[in-house]
Amino acid sequence: MDNVGGREENAAAQPDGAPRSARGLLLIAALLGGNIALATGPWLVRLVDTGPVSAAFWRLFLALPFLVVFAWVAGQRIGGMPRKTLVLIAIGATAFAMDLASWHIGIGMTRLGNATLFGNAGSIILLFWGFIIARMMPRGFEWVAIFCALGGAGILLGRSLEISTTTFVGDLFCLTAGVLYAVYLLTLQGQRARFGSWSLLVWVSIFACPVLLALAIALGEPVWPTDWTPILILFVSSQLIGQGLLVYSLGHFPPLIIGLALLTQPAVAAVIGFTVFSEVLTPLDLVGMVLVGAALVVARASQISSPQRTLGSRASESEEAK
Repeated sequence: MDNVGGREENAAAQPDGAPRSARGLLLIAALLGGNIALATGPWLVRLVDTGPVSAAFWRLFLALPFLVVFAWVAGQRIGGMPRKTLVLIAIGATAFAMDLASWHIGIGMTRLGNATLFGNAGSIILLFWGFIIARMMPRGFEWVAIFCALGGAGILLGRSLEISTTTFVGDLFCLTAGVLYAVYLLTLQGQRARFGSWSLLVWVSIFACPVLLALAIALGEPVWPTDWTPILILFVSSQLIGQGLLVYSLGHFPPLIIGLALLTQPAVAAVIGFTVFSEVLTPLDLVGMVLVGAALVVARASQISSPQRTLGSRASESEEAK
């Protein structure tokens, strides 16, 4: 993708830079709008009258035809995937399905701010994974990310345990979702550049939907909703608007800006939790959230020069947030 304001035709057409400025504002609005749309997802998961895993199935299944159209409009081929690629997609899609299932279950058990922070912890986990693969120690601000992540997570988990065992377990489900999301990104990191985000999302959804449906049935969840409104809003806001705006905007910003924009998700989720579900955040909770949020930003912004340690960085830059 082109960088913001990087199109020569815009500069040539308007020396004063007006089109460039307008395009930059549009991209910023898309980046923030995508994160805000995704931040409403946990709220809607709580409103659906199916089970949480069933809600994950519907949000992917209903969006599938639209993803096919988006891939076609973007000129990304869907058919003709090599068998090896399909195997990798199947593995990654299974991890993604389990990620969504674990996250949706956790959303119903813990506070929305915690659920959103822990559910998006894939960037931090990818950073840690880069250290392991490269067999190298962290450097500079990477140590900051580690201490912030561990300290913030410890505070939030401790506070959840004070509230109830259920809330603590909900946090663990959301943390598990973050780990699974990192597995998904690492599995498919080399395929996005080859086939495009939309075509890859089509195939991921094709493989992930049966996994989610089977898991929902195995858990004895109600699958067919009696009220379709929350389900429809969930798939439109999360899979179409949220993902669509992020796919459009992510390639135009450096990782630091993407990481800062990501913080709108837990902020909006925490506000929803407070206003709709009376989830009170103490000053200690806010400290924990700020620490984890700082770790997310540092993990996103960390530029790792070693070829081995770019593994997590490259996957993180191309990820679709939840």
